[in-house]
Amino acid sequence: MILYLDTSSIVKLYIEEHFSRSVEQWIGDAESSFTCNITYPETLSAFSRRRRDKDVTEAAFQRAVHDFKDDWLTLGILPVHEKKAGDLVLKYGLRGFDAVHLAAALTLHKKSGSLPYAFSSFDQRLNEAAEKEGLPVIYPE
Repeated sequence: MILYLDTSSIVKLYIEEHFSRSVEQWIGDAESSFTCNITYPETLSAFSRRRRDKDVTEAAFQRAVHDFKDDWLTLGILPVHEKKAGDLVLKYGLRGFDAVHLAAALTLHKKSGSLPYAFSSFDQRLNEAAEKEGLPVIYPE
């Protein structure tokens, strides 16, 4: 399976959250995993917010940052398709970076041909837009 993960899914790999185990299993089951290049600053921002809000300890924050940076190049990194993302913002009322993720995932899905494919996000509006665009969205059981 080809797996696309947005930032909400990536964060669950480094900070223990509800459904973290599901995302770990999906990655383990995937032939290859992809995300968009905006995931890098978005993920570090999410870690920083969790530290600022005292949801994680300083040690957990440092470990998450270190592990994420080490793992970054193990993912397939897709570029931003800004015009396609802009069209998706207008079509579905998505937030900007959510539309960027969806545009990247759609491009990957088109290139994946007949290979099994799954889109992973924990944002309901984004998942609904992905399904309307014909992407197979994966949900925890």
